[in-house]
Amino acid sequence: MEAKLTISEITTQQQLLQNYQPAQKAFATLEKHNGRLDLSFDELWAEQTGQTYDPTKPKSLWQSTLKVLREELCGDEGFRAQFQEYTKNPGSAPLLTGLIVSLTTLSGLPLDPAIATVIVLYLLKVGLKIFCEYTEPVGE
Repeated sequence: MEAKLTISEITTQQQLLQNYQPAQKAFATLEKHNGRLDLSFDELWAEQTGQTYDPTKPKSLWQSTLKVLREELCGDEGFRAQFQEYTKNPGSAPLLTGLIVSLTTLSGLPLDPAIATVIVLYLLKVGLKIFCEYTEPVGE
């Protein structure tokens, strides 16, 4: 499930989060990769952890991270409520910042705020319900 942000979407969210310094690195990386969320994630992840994408593996770090996050986010009523609150009021910087901070602490993964920003922007792009449905494991 590849998603890409337009320059307009990046600019809108960047203006909203202009006072949230950790997100600025995410926006710079997104601009560098022309809005590609997966490539931006991979770069930020490699910078933070030293692990880079290995094309010989069947899944990318992006795909694996989304799978792990699905288990955490799709069953967490608190995050879902926060997400829904933001979608009702998409101009609220405090609500958007709250989503990023929640994701950073909720996931249990080594997500710094820049990486969490990329993931939250992805979830906003595709929608949390669609993300949860699309990434649901297929019955064995």
